[in-house]
Parts: sequence; structure tokens; C-alpha cells
Amino acid sequence: MATIIPSLTTIARMTRGERRFGRRLESLLEEDYLVWYDIPLGRRRRYPDFIILHPARGLLFLEVKDWKIETLRSITPDSVVIDTQEGRKTVSNPLAQARQCAFAAIDQLKRDPQLTQSDARYQGKLCFPYGHGVVLPNITRKQWNRAVPGAEQETLLPAQRVICKDEMQTTTDPEAFQQRLWDMFEYRFGEKLSVPQIDRIRWQLFPEVRIDAPTQDLFGDDASEEDASSEPLVPDIVRVMDLHQEQLARSMGDGHRVIHGVAGSGKTLILGYRCLHLARAICKPILVLCFNITLAARLRSFIAEKGLTEKVKVHHFHEWCGLQLKTYHVDTLPGNRPVWERQVESVIQAVDAALIPRAQYGAVMIDEGHDFEQAWLKLVVQMIDPHINSLLLLYDDAQSIYQKSSLKFPLSSAGVQARGRTTILKLNYRNTREILSFAYDFARDFLEAQDADEDHIPLITPEVAGVSGPKPAFRCFSSAHDEARYLVRCIQTWRDQGSELNSIAVVYTGNAQGRFFHEVLREAGIPNRCLQQSADKRRYDPHADEVVLLSRQSSKGLEFDTVLLCGLGALSNDEEQQFQEARLLYVGMTRAHRRLLVTSCQTNWYTRRLTELASA
Repeated sequence: MATIIPSLTTIARMTRGERRFGRRLESLLEEDYLVWYDIPLGRRRRYPDFIILHPARGLLFLEVKDWKIETLRSITPDSVVIDTQEGRKTVSNPLAQARQCAFAAIDQLKRDPQLTQSDARYQGKLCFPYGHGVVLPNITRKQWNRAVPGAEQETLLPAQRVICKDEMQTTTDPEAFQQRLWDMFEYRFGEKLSVPQIDRIRWQLFPEVRIDAPTQDLFGDDASEEDASSEPLVPDIVRVMDLHQEQLARSMGDGHRVIHGVAGSGKTLILGYRCLHLARAICKPILVLCFNITLAARLRSFIAEKGLTEKVKVHHFHEWCGLQLKTYHVDTLPGNRPVWERQVESVIQAVDAALIPRAQYGAVMIDEGHDFEQAWLKLVVQMIDPHINSLLLLYDDAQSIYQKSSLKFPLSSAGVQARGRTTILKLNYRNTREILSFAYDFARDFLEAQDADEDHIPLITPEVAGVSGPKPAFRCFSSAHDEARYLVRCIQTWRDQGSELNSIAVVYTGNAQGRFFHEVLREAGIPNRCLQQSADKRRYDPHADEVVLLSRQSSKGLEFDTVLLCGLGALSNDEEQQFQEARLLYVGMTRAHRRLLVTSCQTNWYTRRLTELASA
């Protein structure tokens, strides 16, 4: 069965002929076929009906027309006259439409040397075949031949470039159906496309699935598309969403959606894609909320890279509450409770009293939903324009570290209408196999899957999707100074080996340790920033050339190539705190993309457990 993106069951606006043809593609093609429906290409937003990619066959662009033979009046190489319910119309010849989409895409793909032929005779030509054609789901081959004689077909719609109604039945032989598709190719050549080459094709055709690459050019002037020099160069190594993530992102549909994903499963990528999609579709601003101040700063940088700063507003929840009070001139309730608690209650009461308006945003997206209390979610849901009613809630119970939240209530009680609209992501793409296994084995007893109520999602076990890498290491020292000096030597070595300082994070277990490690690194001449004050967290720049030091709580939602998880000796042996501390350590460990080092200068329950794991 072919992979269809978006999933056919989630597409509301398809003609009957398009849906029927999509079902045939899904059932009559094997699993190594990729099919995209109605996905825009490039800045000019060309929308071919279907794009089909096969590693051994190549790339095919198709237009589907639900015309009936009795409604066709005339046809030329450029246009078709048809009768519709609105009267007689002249439209483009669908073969010309398919050809224009194909050639625009091919011209783009030719810019990538890894997708072109190395033979001097074919320099600059693609290393795989491509074709284009038309599907007529309501016209049989006999009707078509009778209406358009063979001699005329060659100039109007050649027979080999058309699939007719009787060639796409449920009883059609799969081989015969596929042969019809590949007869649309003029040439057959090249070797089977590799997975990296397929990713490069996707990177070029669909910029919105790129990872760590700017997409501002999608909002540029159409005219500049003709100037190839204005396009960014294709990097030697490209990163894109995997197919499951892309299919989920494109198949999300309207309304309220919940994604329960393990650490490193790509939840933030999907959030970014959703922002990109909705920013084009709606006029009202989009609100992105999270709990962690540092993550909010990282998300703002992520949104800026997508070119969405004007349309998408990113805040951590308590910052947003303070902004609401300031904007609508509402005083914070008096009392002895912490100011942020009183601010939240003040906003809730002001909304109930109509002092702060509801429906301020076209869409709301919540990262770290596991850290939101019931009253918070109930408040935020009221901020969504009911005419659009778009909510995306992302969470991972394994990263829930605050006892008041962790979604210990039915989502429906907070106004989240997501029953039957919840997706689970089990694959971890961030961590290497070794890091994920090490972290999960350490915290397994505190992360066991649990049963769920009728609209809640159970805690899930992550599955490895990442590559292999160095085995995580644990080191125990006789003093804090020895531990700190070891960190310095490691960072200096990695920097000398070419690692960027901003790819390294020191995650500590207590603020005093953070300040101590910060001073030791500074004295060693290693640029670093310790994120302890709220102002420092808000100003966090993930691109600055410096090591970042942060607590386990502040690290949540972030990721780094290398993580040094330090100061475990300061943790208490109190059994009542083990649940909380083990989950926090799990969060810290799973921030590491490739390299994880855990250190301590004292022995306790945690270090003994880590010693066992490290020696296993």
C-alpha cells in the first residue's frame, strides 16, 4: 500500500474523481511509492493534483479532471472549453498544467548536484526520470477515442499520457495500472534513488518540511522565483521531517488536535509546520504557549527562522498572563501568594467579567501541555476564535515534572475537544540508541506505562529511531573542583575537535552548582552563559557561540549535540523524592543528541544506579 500525504481520510476537499483515483493509488501501488496530493510547489504555489515518487521509477506529476464526455466542447493544446453548472468556461489544457508543474519542479531539482548525473555527456541533467500526465476518472478509453481521434490526440492529449475511467477500477490489475503510470515517461534511465536522495527531493520540493533551514523565501515575491541566484544554495547535508511526521503534519485537519509524543519525537517540528500552514490560511494572529521560559526563547528563535514572527506570537504561560493584564489595564489581585499565581487568577476573573476579551487568536498551540493545570487550559481554550477553532496540544507525560499538572484530569473537562483526534508518537529521533536506552533504563521504574481514562492518553514507552553513537559515560570524582576541572577539559577537547560551543550544554541539579560551574568555565576562558534569572532565560540565544548552563527544569524541550549532566552528588537519598528527581534526570539525559556525560562528586542512590548502568 502506497503512502499518501496527506492521509486520504483527512482530506475534505477532493472531487469525487480525485478521491477515487487516490484510493486506487493507495491500493494498487506498493509500499515503496510516495504520493502527495494537492501540495504547493515553490513560491508560486503551483498545486499539482498528485505527485508520485518511486525510488526505481522516478517522479510523476498528474492532473485529475472530473469532466464527462458530454460536457466537453472543444480542446486545443493550450485550452479546453467545457460546460459547467455555472455556464460554458475555457480552462487550461490539463496536460499543459501538469507539464508546467513538472518543469518548474525539475528546474528546481537540477540545482542540487547530488540529484544530477555525473557523466559529462549529461551534465546538469537529473539522475532519475520524470514524467507528467492526466487522469480522466469519468471518461472511458472508448469514449475518449471516439471524441478525439488518434491523430489529434498526439497534439492534444497523447494516449500514453492519459488514464481513463475503465483503467482505474477496483478490479484493475496492479501491474497494468502501474504500467499506465510509467508509460507517461519519455525516458527510463538511472539507478534506484537512495534514501538521502529522496530526502533531498523532498527538501527541494517542499521547503516547509526542512529542519534547521530558513523558510522565509516562501513568503517572498513571486517575481524573484525566476532569478535562480536569489534562491538559497542547497547544502551538502539536508535534514527533513521523516515521512511519518510529514504525513501527520499535513493530515492534521481542523479543530482541536492532541499529539502525545515521547521526548525527541519531533513535536516541535510539527508545531512549526502547523504555524507555517495556518499563517497562510488565517488572518488573526497565532498564539504559541509553553511553560518553560527558556523553551519559549528557543521557540521564538525557531519561529523567526520560519519567517513567521509577525503572525505567530510565542510566550511562556505566565509571561502571557502578565501581558494580558498590562494590555487590558487589569490590576493584579492582592494577596500573599506568589505574583505569578495571582496574575493567572486575575486573568481568569477578568475574562469571566469580560474585561479581557475571548477569541483573540485564530489558533492556539501549546507545547509542554503536560505542565499546564486544568484552569490554565480552560482559560487558553477560550482565547481561540470559535469560527476557526484551531487548537494543537503537545505533551509527554514522561517529561511531566510538576505535581500540580501532568494532565491528571480529562482533557474534555478543560474544553479540549480532542476525543478521536489524538495521535501518539512513539519514535524518538533525537537521541542515539545508546543515550535513549541509558536514560530509559535509569528511569524505567518511574516511567512505566499506565492505563488511561476515556479521553486521556497513557504514558508510553519510547522506541528508538535514531542512529548509534558513543556510549554514555558516568564519572564520579572526589571533590566538586575535580568534577568541574574535568568538565573544562572535556569541553576544551571537544572544541579543539571542531564542536561548536553552542552545541554543548551543562545541565546541573542545583543553582549553586550552576554558578560554581559558570565561574570555573569563565576562569578557563570558555565563553558560557548561566540561565538562572528569568531575564537571562528570555534572552537565551541558541545561536550564540557559548556553552549554556541551565537547570534540568529549564532544559526541558531543548536539545544539544552534547550534554554534561553534572552535580548528581547533591541529590538527596530521600525515597519520597526519587520519583521527582529520577524524572528530572531523565529529562536532562534526553536533551543529548549524540553525546552524554553524567558526573558527580559524591555517592548516593542515583550514582550507584548509574554506575551499574555504565558498567553493564
